Amino acid sequence: MNLTDVELGKTCRVVKLHDTGATRRRIMDMGITKDADIRVDKYAPLGDPMELTVRGYHLSLRKEDACKIEVVPE
Repeated sequence: MNLTDVELGKTCRVVKLHDTGATRRRIMDMGITKDADIRVDKYAPLGDPMELTVRGYHLSLRKEDACKIEVVPE
């Protein structure tokens, strides 16, 4: 299951990042690391990007990047 599969308002936990290089580093710098809890707050009107709450702050993330984040529901 990846982050784009999580329903609106639900919380999940990061299992693994399926990316390499600069994109992986950028995602990790935003606080999305293994065992981080993420809540999906809302989607933009056309569905991309999605707004998340990670480690107590709000973050907008493109679906292209979110689909590379493996999660499990809580």
